[in-house]
Amino acid sequence: MSLVARIEAATPAHRDRTIDALRAVAIVGVVLGHWLVSAVVSDPARPAAWHGASPLADRPALIPATWLLQTLGLFFFAGGYAAARGSRGRALPWLATRFTRLARPVAVLAVVWVPAWLLLSAMSAPESTLHVVRSLLVHPLWFLLVFLALTGCAPLLRAAVTRYGLWSLMPSVALVAACDVTRHLGTADWLHPVATVAGWAAPYLLGIALAQGVLPRRAGPVLLPGGIAAGAGLVLLAGYPASAVGVPGDGWSNLDPPSLFALALAAAQLGVFLLVRDRLAAWLRRPLVWAPIAALNLAAMTVYCWHQTALLLVTFAGMTLGRLPGLLDEPAGAWPVHRLLWLPVFALALAGLCSAFHRFEK
Repeated sequence: MSLVARIEAATPAHRDRTIDALRAVAIVGVVLGHWLVSAVVSDPARPAAWHGASPLADRPALIPATWLLQTLGLFFFAGGYAAARGSRGRALPWLATRFTRLARPVAVLAVVWVPAWLLLSAMSAPESTLHVVRSLLVHPLWFLLVFLALTGCAPLLRAAVTRYGLWSLMPSVALVAACDVTRHLGTADWLHPVATVAGWAAPYLLGIALAQGVLPRRAGPVLLPGGIAAGAGLVLLAGYPASAVGVPGDGWSNLDPPSLFALALAAAQLGVFLLVRDRLAAWLRRPLVWAPIAALNLAAMTVYCWHQTALLLVTFAGMTLGRLPGLLDEPAGAWPVHRLLWLPVFALALAGLCSAFHRFEK
């Protein structure tokens, strides 16, 4: 049998392929977003000294791209759906399996990078370079702590949706709103970790609601325009940043912790998903369409854990050739176009890393 045929034959008939497609879109969006906004700049007088920069800082025209590539809400929605379907009647075994699958790829990443980090330190790498490497590797992993917390609470969250329906989202939204108020006032920073978990609990609960039949398809025409209207109102009337990710100079980020704007964006994205879900399901019944979606889902954690390593490996290699356009130069001028040309190189490096480390996710 061909690989496509084997994947099709191995897929259970009851599996919801649309959720896997949504998860694939979320992973691809996050990876591309990180590759496109993570500018690593080398000092012309001291090439080994790096600092981070963002192409979004001086280009407001690029901000709409963040609305498409900031897809964490979709990821947590898919996680909530999987939790509701997987933990029924066997919560403890499901939790153990889930925690193991999430933790093992991260542990392997640490086993590789801790010695590499010590080697860079021993070679007297500039502190600014060490900071860039640390940020690129560690910051994308923050969401795993939130995801693990929500996974551990999945049985309780499922019970809340069963009892209160969509009203179970209200405490999460209220906590995020309270945190936004304190950020505007410059008080109560201790609320930020709580708001981070509460903020991503909202799409997680929506995923549970879909799995339990509480979130109907007709919610799509409500979530899409409602999310767009809420996001526009927050930016135009309440002074929220328009970017879905942090931008130097904005003062605060819609993502750290997630703000009401982040929830509005997730609502709009999920509205689109609900509107196209039936047509998407029919499309995914084609083996050639389904095979790459299934393959990416099987390697989702490996892709996420190693995508910034791929960027760093290409960047380290690029040092030998100088400040190539889109790599190690300032994110000015035509930098975004040049960066697009590097995406296949990053993807090729990531494919090699996945080939080496995917075995630890299986």
